[in-house]
Amino acid sequence: MKRRALKLIVIFGLCIISSNAKDNSTKEMQDMSDPLAVYTQAGFGITSRGINLKIGQAYDTGNPNTIAMNLLEIKGMLGDSLGWEDDGIVSNSIDSFRYRNFSVDITNGRGSQLDIIYNLHNETGNISYSFLQALPKFGNLNLYPLAGLGVAFANNALQDDGTTDSGYSIPGVLGVVGVYAKYAITDKLWVNYNPLWSVGIAGSDLFMDYGFEGDSSVLAHEFALAYQINSRMNIKYFANWTENVDFQDGDHRIEFNYQF
Repeated sequence: MKRRALKLIVIFGLCIISSNAKDNSTKEMQDMSDPLAVYTQAGFGITSRGINLKIGQAYDTGNPNTIAMNLLEIKGMLGDSLGWEDDGIVSNSIDSFRYRNFSVDITNGRGSQLDIIYNLHNETGNISYSFLQALPKFGNLNLYPLAGLGVAFANNALQDDGTTDSGYSIPGVLGVVGVYAKYAITDKLWVNYNPLWSVGIAGSDLFMDYGFEGDSSVLAHEFALAYQINSRMNIKYFANWTENVDFQDGDHRIEFNYQF
């Protein structure tokens, strides 16, 4: 099952690139510190749960005022052999994947994002659609507030009456609110802090009461310290944790990113 899922994800990633082979980007390098930047890229991460891979393909939207890209991340490969997380879940198969379709209107600094996250271990995930807006720069600080809606889905999910639903179902609808923040320390060194609050809006009683780490909502945190090595390459340290998971027990990774 997991091997088949891995093959499907890899094929899906290759299809993303091949179907968008016509790239609207120029040879001019994009600002890799900008959360709204769109460019063809590849990334490699060494994490507490194994190896992460990332591929992104910019493409022509047909609208001169809009730029866009597809981005696929495969997470947690070889976690049992190379990671240092010991929670009884980590294995050498992939942990999860994330697919995003991201577009930006360059005339007003507004971005939109389709985001699909799927965990292969517990066969759960969510699909959301959100908007980001670049606010006027304040000194060295940039803020990009985000808001969106989504649905959660699961395979063989537990129902309110104690039975198990056969196959995939949608336990509920969720809302997400957050902000991407960037503070430039120097021209090549910056930090990001990206809090994101997720909450149930409608759905089963189990989803509304316990759908977010055993609660009705959850506040997640992401911190990154990044250094731009050259115009094409940077290195980042990431930390992810939540209100229920302490910083030291969260996910940590070192990630290398390259712009084509």
